[in-house]
Amino acid sequence: MRTRLTVVLLALMATLFALQEAAAASVGKIESLQPPAWLDRGGLTVPAAPGIELLAGDTLRTGKGARLLIGLSEGSIVRLGENATFEVTKADRKSGVFTAALAVIEGAFRFTTRAAGKLQARDVQIRVARNATIGIRGTDLWGRGRGDKDIVCLIEGKIDVTGNDNKTSRLDQPLQFFQSTRNAPPEPISFLDVKQLEIWAVETDLEAGKGATEGGQWKLVVSGFATRDAMLAASRNLRDAGYGVEKSAGNTLRIDKLASEAEANGLGEKLTAEFKLPTVKAVK
Repeated sequence: MRTRLTVVLLALMATLFALQEAAAASVGKIESLQPPAWLDRGGLTVPAAPGIELLAGDTLRTGKGARLLIGLSEGSIVRLGENATFEVTKADRKSGVFTAALAVIEGAFRFTTRAAGKLQARDVQIRVARNATIGIRGTDLWGRGRGDKDIVCLIEGKIDVTGNDNKTSRLDQPLQFFQSTRNAPPEPISFLDVKQLEIWAVETDLEAGKGATEGGQWKLVVSGFATRDAMLAASRNLRDAGYGVEKSAGNTLRIDKLASEAEANGLGEKLTAEFKLPTVKAVK
């Protein structure tokens, strides 16, 4: 009975997510990720996966060692580091202008407007934790929200940053740097050393051998389960932990869209060690 109930619930969740995506305008989609990561929508939580369309009201969360890359429909990308929480508060497109309110509640992020998207009219606001709100028109920036301090560094373009004192500062020179503790006004705008930015940028970059990419032709197949119930239990554990496994033929599980054999093998080694899986194999 439990096996049948699990299958029915998973099918209902997939149907509900598909209906919601069809009924609402897409803000963008998940392009790449290094799991574990989760998508919260309408009171439901599923593992994040490449290709999932994002809607207003969605929340994305990343776990330890995770990375996530979002392609926004206005032509920018958002990269998230580990242990991050990202909210799409609202989004709309009227008269050719893309308007969005986004929030990075916790963690490191990078917002970059692609070359093809720089002509798109936009009004994007990003709230960083509790202390800063960034007004974006098309730019490249890196930021982080955490328990003790929130920071924003301009890499290219122009941004307006409003601190917890409700005062707005214009950043229009590369490496200009805003920072603010939770219980004090923002510090004066200063310049960041490029070497420090290079160190921080690693926190939001995908790492080789650990990511799943949309359009990847490799998959990780997990087999050797003693029973169907054992396979379903492993599926539940993996999905709860933020890994987008799917049931496959012959009492097996699979993770699709991995970018290369090295990516699949790296993920297989990690999951085998963490979840004691019976047999894993990279397949193209």
